[in-house]
Amino acid sequence: MRVGIVGHEGLSEISEMLIRGELWRLVTSYGAYDLVGIGTLAEGPERWFAQAVLDHGGKIEAIVSATAGRIGAFGGPGCSRTRQRLLNEANAVHRLAPLEVGGLGDDTCGALVSMVEELIAVWDGTPDCPAARVVEAAERAGLYVQVVWPGGCESPRP
Repeated sequence: MRVGIVGHEGLSEISEMLIRGELWRLVTSYGAYDLVGIGTLAEGPERWFAQAVLDHGGKIEAIVSATAGRIGAFGGPGCSRTRQRLLNEANAVHRLAPLEVGGLGDDTCGALVSMVEELIAVWDGTPDCPAARVVEAAERAGLYVQVVWPGGCESPRP
């Protein structure tokens, strides 16, 4: 099962604890042998999900936008140790080609939706945010979307 992840960044510690628990519950509902978690490995829920997938015995794949690929997404000062470790553990890293050569450029949303069978969205329901745009695209594509926002979570800090 190819499962995508999108989520808010900048969440509080209490939200992190609640969301990590729910992500673990969801991840362990899949068989480890066929679970592939896919996302951009953004800070917060996307990295928590990737780690949960690995801890459960599944595999992860990363999507890197054309711009991120140019500014250090693969190492160096622009890449955190956690992200670098997850990139190293990924079975595949899908680096998007720039628009000028016919690629998706920075459209990680389009890439993610085209690569998964289901989507987990760590999202408080706020419209017009990156998570909302991915959820809308996934629903238009007919994907099952599981929204994760446990009671007690606090909306992201600006």
